[in-house]
Amino acid sequence: MTATSDVSGRGPLFPAELPSDFARIPPGHQDLVAWWWTSTWDLPSGYHSSQELLAFPASNLAFEREHVRFWGPTTRRSTRVLVGQGWVLGALLRPAAVPAFTQQPATCRDASLPVVAPQLHETVRASERNLADVVGKVETWLEGHVGPLTDEAHQANRLADLAITDSTIATVQDLADALGISTRTVNRLTTKYVGLSPYTMIRRRRLQEATEWIRGNPDEALADVAVRYGFVDQAHLSREARTLLGLTLTDYRVRTIRP
Repeated sequence: MTATSDVSGRGPLFPAELPSDFARIPPGHQDLVAWWWTSTWDLPSGYHSSQELLAFPASNLAFEREHVRFWGPTTRRSTRVLVGQGWVLGALLRPAAVPAFTQQPATCRDASLPVVAPQLHETVRASERNLADVVGKVETWLEGHVGPLTDEAHQANRLADLAITDSTIATVQDLADALGISTRTVNRLTTKYVGLSPYTMIRRRRLQEATEWIRGNPDEALADVAVRYGFVDQAHLSREARTLLGLTLTDYRVRTIRP
């Protein structure tokens, strides 16, 4: 397993059940946005689609028909039920962008705040079928809304990069050593820029890695998956799954095989 892992397959717990029109778009302003994501759906009357995510330990900016909202980090699996027609343009925000929306991101866990940007919202609404075309305009607004980035903000971005992608990071001390700072500074940065503890960020990455592997390798023993991703044993991995996913790994694996 390489130190820096590919995150493109993480997030959605059941990719086969996503709306047909779902995509991630590379950002222009990489200091503020990890990536953009778009989704549109058109479901027959009486049908619904449950979108279930084990989200990245980060915040999102989301544009929908009715509003713009800043969504804080999640603490567990999140579910959204889609009905009828709709669309959304979202940005997975880098930590450096978060203080522009809230000075206490922990208060936004599993919750959201309204963002007042009527002109920008109308621009996005007018281009809802070509959402990728308006990404540049939204990023220009976002850059002005956030303002100049400090060295601390850049450091917070680097911290998140390591916690989310580096599979060799297993403890908060590992994270501090990789950044050349103290664990106290690591905790201060995540409090200000993320809203989750650094260990929670590391745990999220490990479970995302494990669930992605299970989807692609459904025949591998769960005990071997646990060892592969640094869990003490299968029981530890199973407890983590029940806490964050709300279901057993066996049930998860069955559903990935038979959506």
